[in-house]
Amino acid sequence: MISGTTKLIAHLGYPTHSFKAPLIYNPYFEKHDIDAVVVPMGCKAEDYPAFLKLVFRLSNIHGALVTMPHKITTVGLLGEVSKSARVAGACNAVRLGADGTLIGDMFDGEGFVRGVLRRGREVRGSRAMMIGAGGVGSAIAASLAQAGIAELSLYDAHAPMMDGLAERLRLNYPDLHVVTGSVDPAGYHIVVNATPLGMNDSDPLPLDVSRIAPSAFVGEVVLKQEITPFLAAVRARGCEFQVGIDMLFEQIPAYLEFFGFPTTTAEELRAIARV
Repeated sequence: MISGTTKLIAHLGYPTHSFKAPLIYNPYFEKHDIDAVVVPMGCKAEDYPAFLKLVFRLSNIHGALVTMPHKITTVGLLGEVSKSARVAGACNAVRLGADGTLIGDMFDGEGFVRGVLRRGREVRGSRAMMIGAGGVGSAIAASLAQAGIAELSLYDAHAPMMDGLAERLRLNYPDLHVVTGSVDPAGYHIVVNATPLGMNDSDPLPLDVSRIAPSAFVGEVVLKQEITPFLAAVRARGCEFQVGIDMLFEQIPAYLEFFGFPTTTAEELRAIARV
């Protein structure tokens, strides 16, 4: 029930027809009698810089979830951004600081890392390889670095994107060993497909699965289907893995903490979501 005391969380993006967040957050708020609501707000790119400032002038605004195409633009519009957002070059959550400053963070990668840790796998001191250095890949790289990864190998067919991410990682995490340009996953403890490959059954595999150690943990970001051809191949190889949708549910507890709400688990969110 929305009332005059309800805290408003704007879900900013365009178009809004595919938004899933309200179908996860709002059942959770309802179940726990939290007086808050996530509301989709379709805002086109040309209107966004002005609208972001205006929406935070509302007296009942509590925060904002930011999605495509605004994640990159948001970074330059805020007074304070986290290290993860700086490394990712993008932001997907904004809240007001005590002095009215807009504070931003990035949780796409946090969801991935929380999923790895919840399965009992080590991140700190491990070696990871990631194919794809775009938006979601950059966010995962930032969170792996924050979690203490020792080495991160990056590959993207668009070299400037790969090199830019590597430079931001080296600047913010000087002790992290960053490798670029290799597609060989041999010897890595964590292997991530952060490309769109897998959205279609006819897509080629992002890398040579036979080179992945059966003991490695493998992650996927594609949401269209749970078991992509890549995950089917690594499952046959005996690898433990994480499906794309896991990253979505795992990051929401981090959002709740950022916004100052009672947190929860990915399991509870899956059970009550109306997706």
